[in-house]
Amino acid sequence: MTTLSETIGPLLFARGADENQCRLSAIVVTPDNLDPPLLVPADGQEAMPARLHSQFGKTVWRYDFRLPSRENAAYRLGDVIFPVAADLSGDVRIAYVSCNGQESEADQPSNERNAMWRRLAAEHARTPFALLLRGGDQLYADEVFQSHFALARWAANARKEKTDHVLSADMRMAAESHYFHRYLTLYAQPEIAHLNARVPSLMMWDDHDIFDGWGSLPEKLLDGQVGRGLFDVARRMFMLFQLGATDEMPPVGGDESQRQSLTQVVRFPRFSVIAPDLRSERRPTRVMGPAGWTAFERALAQTNRDDRILVMSSVPVLGPRFSWIEKLLDVLPGVQKYEDDMLDQWQSRSHRAEWQRMLETLQRRATEGQNPVTVLSGEIHLATRGEMRFTDGTILHQLVASGIAHPPPPASYARVLGYLAALGENPLHGQPVRLKPLPGQMQIYAAERNYAVMNRRGQEWSAEWELEGSGRTPAMAL
Repeated sequence: MTTLSETIGPLLFARGADENQCRLSAIVVTPDNLDPPLLVPADGQEAMPARLHSQFGKTVWRYDFRLPSRENAAYRLGDVIFPVAADLSGDVRIAYVSCNGQESEADQPSNERNAMWRRLAAEHARTPFALLLRGGDQLYADEVFQSHFALARWAANARKEKTDHVLSADMRMAAESHYFHRYLTLYAQPEIAHLNARVPSLMMWDDHDIFDGWGSLPEKLLDGQVGRGLFDVARRMFMLFQLGATDEMPPVGGDESQRQSLTQVVRFPRFSVIAPDLRSERRPTRVMGPAGWTAFERALAQTNRDDRILVMSSVPVLGPRFSWIEKLLDVLPGVQKYEDDMLDQWQSRSHRAEWQRMLETLQRRATEGQNPVTVLSGEIHLATRGEMRFTDGTILHQLVASGIAHPPPPASYARVLGYLAALGENPLHGQPVRLKPLPGQMQIYAAERNYAVMNRRGQEWSAEWELEGSGRTPAMAL
């Protein structure tokens, strides 16, 4: 178990950049009886902390500040100086991670859990990253049901019982304490804390940040007091610890008009990152609701012409037809525990029309706006890549990296999934989806813990994967 220090942080958040400056926020958590430490950007004035949240004897502070667009920029927090690669106008290195945990982490040794985080930190020390994209399931909060006996009873019986359960005040408090302290425990881990303080992050949530399968469960469970109450608690904690914000204090530069969707768009020189919120309005028969689609389409429209667009879709946009796999889950031994992951996908038969809408939306932006689009995803605990060639010859690339900490599924599972993916899929007429092995790999899906790296050198973009056992893949052009 990780021992919590008195002060946790800093955790940097990317708020955008131009050729002259990089806009950042940082959160720091202190005991209520301690004043927040001073944060001073190099060559800048002291950033004044704002109180975001106080609970359980802790206060979360946010600092909004800017660094000059330099490779060797830095800021000082208290007595410690933290370097930041703040120049995003030239060559840029970006890391992508997802699935930072597993369903039960009570006794998981930190040394083993964070092996890939250490490898990522070592790579950053050699050649710094300017941005860390974190694409879902950063927190595995499934054990929230063990925080109160009534929540445990609800989890055990919810699918069988038709009557609603009341979410009492002490149940809500137990859930709040669980989410709050799980984030503190996560961010106190040295391997993660090292990068949190030095590489600005942009994060989006997925189901485990709430609890496993949230949004794809029966509607009576989602809409009941317990399901909706846990969502509300998880949302507030996600905003606090993964966005560095609250409803009252949204991210600097964020869209304050969008409260139903947490979709983000952050702009940098010659590229933009869009992270659609695929959970806030999710139902068994939809991925995004009206607010989510409005926010996502507006974010695409607001990107600059000729920008490369990086879309963080927590679940892969390109993949096999999961209606086949959904049927096979009933007969393949030992894989039923992955059923929720399969049913969560864009490719599920429940989301077929909406999947086509997503692909058509990306196609329009790529072809009409002349914007190369790359989709970054995780969630499936495997690494792979995909391509979809649009009618004008433009290629939509899909990079899947998952997970940074979650153990991989059995190799047999990856092989079966690969056989199905090899059959191909054609959601848009004449524009087939092709799932392909990572560079240097033989199988479509790599069953190893991993992270992905994107590089921009001049005008050219490329991607590589770091696999726990196989090591580095060759670079592929995007």
